[in-house]
Amino acid sequence: MEVGEDLCFPQLTNTSCRKPESTWTEVVFLQIMLSSISLLTAALNLFVIISVSHFKQLHTPTNTILLSLAVSDFLLGLLLMPAEIIRNTGCWFLDDLMCSLYNSLSFVITSASVGDMVLISVDRYVAICDPLHYPTRVTERKVKIGVCLCWLFSVVYGCLVVKEDFIKPGRHKFCVGECIITVDFIAGTVDLIVSFVIPVTIIIVLYMRVFVVAVSQARAMRSHITALSVTTAAKKSELKAARTLGVLVLVFLLCFCPYYCFSLAGEDAFSSTTIFAVYYLFYLNSCVNPVIYALFYPWFRKTVKLIVTFQILKSGSCESKIL
Repeated sequence: MEVGEDLCFPQLTNTSCRKPESTWTEVVFLQIMLSSISLLTAALNLFVIISVSHFKQLHTPTNTILLSLAVSDFLLGLLLMPAEIIRNTGCWFLDDLMCSLYNSLSFVITSASVGDMVLISVDRYVAICDPLHYPTRVTERKVKIGVCLCWLFSVVYGCLVVKEDFIKPGRHKFCVGECIITVDFIAGTVDLIVSFVIPVTIIIVLYMRVFVVAVSQARAMRSHITALSVTTAAKKSELKAARTLGVLVLVFLLCFCPYYCFSLAGEDAFSSTTIFAVYYLFYLNSCVNPVIYALFYPWFRKTVKLIVTFQILKSGSCESKIL
């Protein structure tokens, strides 16, 4: 076997990166498996996007935040996962500018997802801890503004963090055929605080408060189960929503924390296999979110059935009774 056969670009003998050392069978198996997860992630989140966008009965403040989260998860499955597959299982045949764009998109989508989780926590906090003022404090218009600001901040933030990569694309790579994601110490510290420490602290504090109030409300309802049945039913609905979204937040934290703890410790402290596993654990969260909806939300199962049977194409389908 010639030396050139091991290079990403055989014509660039002195500057080309080497191909991954894995066997052809291992690479193909890994690419098929990860591509399937990527496709599944995009498809499942597309169902969420269509469901919440199409059916008017689902146009609520909480579902607007879930729609935003589904959009970020959809983009992650459609754009980031395929790029990550190329980065880790083969050679980067795209140019340096595309590598910088991928780097920036990863910050944008991650920041948007984190922001959506904070908005979910705030939404449940107000709904459970201040239910009387919830309809006026959390309106669909206010939530839409919050979501738009979240995405605007994420785009600006994603561009600023990697602005040097856009000015000098490929400045960190050692050879032709690789895409390196590198952030300097200051930018990395800022990212750690902005994308991890602050939002995770807010999420945990708010949900701890929600948990305490939810437990006290559940006890109160059990002791006054016959009184004010309408109010009791409303409270039960809010508590159920809090539990469901609590599961969503918990799964997010379980997938999210190892990613940033790993980044904090530094890639040099781990093997390439561990690095790959931690990255995909974070990405896998985007595939799990729609599964959580399917398990806990009857309306999602119903809308998926209407979508796959093309009943949403019928006139007036947007007015269908989903809840």
